[in-house]
Amino acid sequence: MAGHSKWANIQHRKGRQDEKRQRIWTRVVREIMVAARTGGGDVSANPRLRLAIEKAKAANMPADTIKRNVDKATGNLEGVSYEEIRYEGYGIGGAAIILDTMTDNRVRTVAEVRHALSKHGGNLGTEGSVAFQFKHCGQLIFAPGTSEDRVMDIALEAGAEDVITDEEGAIEVLTSPADFEAVKNALQAAGLVPELAEVTWRAENSVSLKGEESSKMQKLLDILEDLDDVQNVFHNAELED
Repeated sequence: MAGHSKWANIQHRKGRQDEKRQRIWTRVVREIMVAARTGGGDVSANPRLRLAIEKAKAANMPADTIKRNVDKATGNLEGVSYEEIRYEGYGIGGAAIILDTMTDNRVRTVAEVRHALSKHGGNLGTEGSVAFQFKHCGQLIFAPGTSEDRVMDIALEAGAEDVITDEEGAIEVLTSPADFEAVKNALQAAGLVPELAEVTWRAENSVSLKGEESSKMQKLLDILEDLDDVQNVFHNAELED
């Protein structure tokens, strides 16, 4: 999943997510459980849990399924305990990759991640080896044709850090992770609904890959995204359409 704002890559990312809709529930359940375990089951006091529940509702997850997993995480029901582990590495052409995982078996997870990277032209790095190339932030993407002036006025008033329009006309709003929810709510209240909205690792600079390198990188990303324990894949590769 790309960390930059190129519209074609955003559309590709959404398409990939749509293809994998059946797997969304598994990942959302893990996110709900970790968010509830670390921040408590009170939705009003836990913004991470609120965001996870929003994702669950968007994926048409039943309310009782959501509640059951919150209860498991907060000790009201017996369940599996997941831990979050972040891996960093390199892909094709030196492109940087960050993998967010949730697992109940870290030995299995690191073995699967290392194998996938090494088999398909990448390699696993050490902690901090590529993270400096990314910014942890809130990101909201609006389709070309959206009023830049309206987005800018509302977003900056609500606490956004920056508003960027790319060459294709897509508008990107950047926030601190803490201000993401307030900015998103302000924009949605004004009728401005983003194509993509999340707290992410956004690449500060991209690596352009073309031809065979682009195809190989896409294959590597697809394989990483398909690993059971991987929640999100962030990278700085700009791929050919």
